[in-house]
Amino acid sequence: TCICFFSFLLWYLWEGEKKVVVPPTNANLGKSARDYRWTEYGLTFTEKWNTDNTLGTEITVEGQLAHGPKLTFDSSFSPNTGGKKAKIKTGYKRKHINLGCDTDFNIAGLSIWGTVVLGYEGWLAAWMHFETAKSRVTQSNFAVGYKTYEFQLHTNMNDGTEFGSSIYQKVNKKLETAVNLAWTAGNSNTHFRIAAKYQTDSDSCFSAKVNNSRYTQTLKPGIKLTLSALLDGKNVNGGGHKLGLGLEFQA
Repeated sequence: TCICFFSFLLWYLWEGEKKVVVPPTNANLGKSARDYRWTEYGLTFTEKWNTDNTLGTEITVEGQLAHGPKLTFDSSFSPNTGGKKAKIKTGYKRKHINLGCDTDFNIAGLSIWGTVVLGYEGWLAAWMHFETAKSRVTQSNFAVGYKTYEFQLHTNMNDGTEFGSSIYQKVNKKLETAVNLAWTAGNSNTHFRIAAKYQTDSDSCFSAKVNNSRYTQTLKPGIKLTLSALLDGKNVNGGGHKLGLGLEFQA
């Protein structure tokens, strides 16, 4: 099955890190969502609410007109500011192709986001952002990758100025490693990250990344405890180090 392959390798090992290390903002401090599904007609209705008092509604219809198409209407409203947002998302997915087109209706003007993913043992993706108000393409990203069960390679180019590459290796059933490299044209600074994840048993695992480390323990089904640390390797004697404790509930 062809999927939109993007640079997620480091996040694969560090999913949820920001929730522990970086304090949340008022906008994402808490979120609530409820789904209503009408499977007979492929219809899903979702109500969303954030702690910044933003209300959202999402209506999705999939697999009704033909096999593969998906249509979503996404809207949000802020009672405090009166701000409104609306977006129409369309998609078409088959075994070796995944197409997407999102139309964003905002005050600045109509924006169109398009994605094309073709795949056969490797993944080739192109992404484009077109603003009708300016009648020009404002962003263009390109990525290519190769994936197997134990190995993943991904490279990307954004607007012809930003370049990145990631490698993921599943060493064995317990150990996973990943390396990420990124640089910008005209800038001598290169970003390099390396991470590893070790599954100690079925209920706990240990993750480590340059300047970071984290331990996750599943207390009970649906309850997960995470301990994390952020160390400033460039200023060991300084006060920029951080410790984090997270408790996650799933129902």
